[in-house]
Amino acid sequence: MFSVIFPGQGSQMVEMGKEFYDRFEIVKNLFNEADDVLNFSISKLILEGPKEQLDLTANTQPAIYLISYSIFNVIKKEFNIDLNKAKYFAGHSLGEYSALSCAGYLEFSDTIKILRIRGEAMQNSVPKGEGGMVAVLGSTVGVIEKILIDNEKNFSAQIANDNSDGQLVLSGKIDDLEKLISALKENSIKNIKLPVSAPFHCSLMNKATNIMSEELNKLNFQNGDNKLISNVTAEVISDTEDLKSLLIKQIENRVRWRESVIYMIKNDVNQFIEIGPGKVLSGLIKRINRNVKINTINNQEDIKNLKI
Repeated sequence: MFSVIFPGQGSQMVEMGKEFYDRFEIVKNLFNEADDVLNFSISKLILEGPKEQLDLTANTQPAIYLISYSIFNVIKKEFNIDLNKAKYFAGHSLGEYSALSCAGYLEFSDTIKILRIRGEAMQNSVPKGEGGMVAVLGSTVGVIEKILIDNEKNFSAQIANDNSDGQLVLSGKIDDLEKLISALKENSIKNIKLPVSAPFHCSLMNKATNIMSEELNKLNFQNGDNKLISNVTAEVISDTEDLKSLLIKQIENRVRWRESVIYMIKNDVNQFIEIGPGKVLSGLIKRINRNVKINTINNQEDIKNLKI
């Protein structure tokens, strides 16, 4: 059995999806629709840059979704491969929106609009330069949680992403992260400051939670064709009301990607198909389990080689 998975922020690059845009009318139409819905040319930004603009969270989130959704539709409509035979659909952070849209829970126009709002809300939740993120390598959730508890009087930080064995990301205020880095060094734990402009998936995103709560409750979610895996619970989302409340919680909660992958594998998934720019998730899955088959779909050749 296979799962279809979708990447999150950090996978973006100028000219992503260009091959599909150049060759398929269906993709040109989706790019045009995205421009109309967002009221600016996100297609020009994707195809031509500049990278600094594409890297702004408010642009990155709808852009990555547009590429993922476009590739999904090319596979389905141009190559007649039925990805809805997947056991699960899942995505990393914003990728969860790509998953629920491709699985039929939310219309394309509503999804790209809400991701623009989500990106702006997350970007503006904390003044620029006040928050950040640190990647921690070669450690475990248990070890890092103990460090956070032992130092809770000195600084405050949260695990934002549990990505794979040996790769965690923490969020917090810049001053707190400096103290965290010192504590990690004392424990000989390798870490890297990430080039992000906001501390995602932690309580500092509270303003974004309030905005998204209001906006998500305006949307009309349908019952989709496939089971979704929630970032918040690392388990199946059972209905659209649960989906809505978990998407709201997702803003401040840990992305439990490692646990999500383990859950899918335990439930008979032995193949993952990553749809969207880059191959970040494929790399993470290899670190979690080397025995599963992984397909990364970034061009036509990848689709031709896809066997499910």
